[in-house]
Amino acid sequence: MKTIARLMALAAIVSAPLQPASAETITSKSFAYFSVGGRTAAELDEELSKRGPMMKHSGSRHPGATRIKWGGSVTYVRRGEKCAVGDAKVTLSTQIVLPRWKNRKRATPSLALIWDTLSADIKRHEERHAEIARSHARALEKTLKALRPESDCERMQARVDRATADAVSKHDADQARFDKVESKSFNDRMMRLLTHRLKSQAE
Repeated sequence: MKTIARLMALAAIVSAPLQPASAETITSKSFAYFSVGGRTAAELDEELSKRGPMMKHSGSRHPGATRIKWGGSVTYVRRGEKCAVGDAKVTLSTQIVLPRWKNRKRATPSLALIWDTLSADIKRHEERHAEIARSHARALEKTLKALRPESDCERMQARVDRATADAVSKHDADQARFDKVESKSFNDRMMRLLTHRLKSQAE
């Protein structure tokens, strides 16, 4: 997908009329960057395609990514004749991987505008992936703590495993749904963002 080149075309369209004018789930978030070169829209597209993080589910490279790692622990206690969850702690580590353009300072104003708009949207998109993961991690911890006791700890552990698997499945579905919605709205979203930036520059 020739993202930068397509945005250059979009910029030409929108710029014309504007010329005159707690004790909760333990989560961590970190950032990593990959460098891209290029001095034209086509070269930037090629660089992103070659150097972007590889997505396991699609087998292709993307301009950004959020690496998600789940963890945690569950303890079991006896309550009368039954086994129950004593405590449950879900941990979540997210690493947001973003592009960094080496030639940004030497870019033409139009290409710099495109890059700034696109890179800001990539960051917003990946931040949202991290937030979706945090929401599901918190929900899983709450679910595990609320599980009813079982007759023995083997059954209790099996129930914890099922609840965890269900939570991860729902998380993955939400992430895929978000990507699908974002993909469909990409052109309209970029038009709005470019228009807003151009208006801000004109003021």
